[in-house]
Amino acid sequence: MSRVVSWLQKHEHRMFFFVNQRIQHSALDYFFNAITHLGGATAMIIIALCVALFTEGVWRIAGIESCIALAVSHLPVAIIKKKYPRLRPYLVLKGTHTCKKPLTDHSFPSGHTTAVFSVTVPLMLVHSWIAIILLPIASLVGLSRIYLGLHYPSDCLAGLLIGTVTALSAVAILG
Repeated sequence: MSRVVSWLQKHEHRMFFFVNQRIQHSALDYFFNAITHLGGATAMIIIALCVALFTEGVWRIAGIESCIALAVSHLPVAIIKKKYPRLRPYLVLKGTHTCKKPLTDHSFPSGHTTAVFSVTVPLMLVHSWIAIILLPIASLVGLSRIYLGLHYPSDCLAGLLIGTVTALSAVAILG
């Protein structure tokens, strides 16, 4: 089993360093520093509440589903972060590029990625055309977390899965 874990860790570190070091550029620094905040609590709460409160019909329902999914998705993230305290990459891997004032809590899973997928998935299910816009944005939030040295790829993948599952659950319950 340790051989499998070692192999996975080696490849994850390679993916991490590709995103974090090989594609570094000042324009990307600005872009990813800006887009990463879309997955933050403030932005996600505001977006979900605005859709729930200021739209009608299927959009309002999707906004309510987004609010529920966002609230519910926070619970497994908090539990997993306590149960599996994984240090952030910039604290472990030498040469990691990171942002100003990097977070110091545990990295697994990515809360930003969880939040953005928990809010956007119900919206994407309303009309497929919105998925063309929201899926790349949500994915870029996850990628930004790696680019900024705050998360490993598996942290973001876990966040994507948690956010998507809670969103689909909210849709199934309310839909």
